[in-house]
Amino acid sequence: MTTYNVKTMIQCDIHKVWETVSAVGRYHEWRSDVSKTELTDGKQFIEYTQNGYSTMFTITKAEPPRRWELDVENSHAKGHWSIEFTSKGSETQIDFTASVEAKQLSTRPVGKSVFEQTYLKKAQTQFVTDLKKALA
Repeated sequence: MTTYNVKTMIQCDIHKVWETVSAVGRYHEWRSDVSKTELTDGKQFIEYTQNGYSTMFTITKAEPPRRWELDVENSHAKGHWSIEFTSKGSETQIDFTASVEAKQLSTRPVGKSVFEQTYLKKAQTQFVTDLKKALA
């Protein structure tokens, strides 16, 4: 399993950041990598990429507006996301840690690790970039 962390400041109040991140049914409005989100129940949702690839998310902890944790799984990987929100006056610090384990790759550690690192870095970077743009 590979873990990747991104810390960043968002030029927005913590409550607005929380509201945007936790409103998963509206992801298609601001996330460039999501075409739609299907809410399955109060704790699970499915994200679909622009190409229709699905990822299931299960909310494991929600402490508004401070912490959000989710288990993540699709056909290629499974893992866990943890996002901590800290108010810094009119700004919000996001501490986003994600861990993922490749499911269907060779057991060769190097290939598996490279896939995991690439997957995490791309997913987290895109999420944070789109969030900052949406809240600008």
